[in-house]
Amino acid sequence: MKKEKTMKLSLPTEELMGSGHLACQGCAATLAMRYVLKALGQKTALCIPACCWSVIDGPFPHSSLGVPIFHCAFETAASSASGLKAGLEMVGDMETTVVAWAGDGGTFDIGIQALSGAAERNDDIIYICYDNEAYMNTGIQRSSATPYGAWTTTTPVKHFKNRPKKDIDAIMAAHRIPYQATANTSYPEDLFKKAKKAKEIKGTRFLHIYTPCPTGWKSRPEDTVKLGRMAVQNCIFPLYEVENGEKYTLNIKPREKKPVNDYFRLQGRFRHLKEEHLKFIQAEVDHSWERLLKLAEPK
Repeated sequence: MKKEKTMKLSLPTEELMGSGHLACQGCAATLAMRYVLKALGQKTALCIPACCWSVIDGPFPHSSLGVPIFHCAFETAASSASGLKAGLEMVGDMETTVVAWAGDGGTFDIGIQALSGAAERNDDIIYICYDNEAYMNTGIQRSSATPYGAWTTTTPVKHFKNRPKKDIDAIMAAHRIPYQATANTSYPEDLFKKAKKAKEIKGTRFLHIYTPCPTGWKSRPEDTVKLGRMAVQNCIFPLYEVENGEKYTLNIKPREKKPVNDYFRLQGRFRHLKEEHLKFIQAEVDHSWERLLKLAEPK
């Protein structure tokens, strides 16, 4: 009798995110939460401001997550997490990992003051930004994380966004926090490893997770993982770590850097772009990639 081959799982089987959440089909933000909670474990508390995840979790009193959640104001993810951590320590709880979990609007824009303050103080929290590149929960409005050329409801086709995406990772590196990293739900092992690493470090840790949004990107739900992989392979969203604002480590270097064209063609939000726009974007991506390679060179 033949023995069946068993596939070795690279992530823990324990689930801290259950059924009943309210995410759209193909939502990468749900994958981000699932993988991160697998890494951080049961002794985790989340501070979630206004964002997709404040709805995804489910209507009160239901929650799809098996950890405590504090729903806070849009601009206060970092300050709420700092206060929660301080309160837990005052009652003798030194074990619970406190996480601020916010979208790009609540991180790049509305919450950047609280995030900068927490980072400057080096408060002992993990700040996680799941980045779907617009204010998706309130109707797909432009944020400073929206990339050049993108359609949103506030940057329509004839007036698409003509400014580059804010470099939040460079901003956080300037704060010289102990640890920060970019991650991507299409590379779950890398994301899991970085979340585990962040858990073991004291001080402010920042994870920037790339999370494609079929609704806002006008892409097919079944293309979510594909889009995430393409963004790494064409170097639009490189995967790397920064320690103390100085030591850069590149996690994945594509063997052959792919052009951006195919990635953009899978998304309706870029359907209006012409060849000259794509050439401009490619030049910007190439420039940023070369800069990162220099930063990651052995010192």
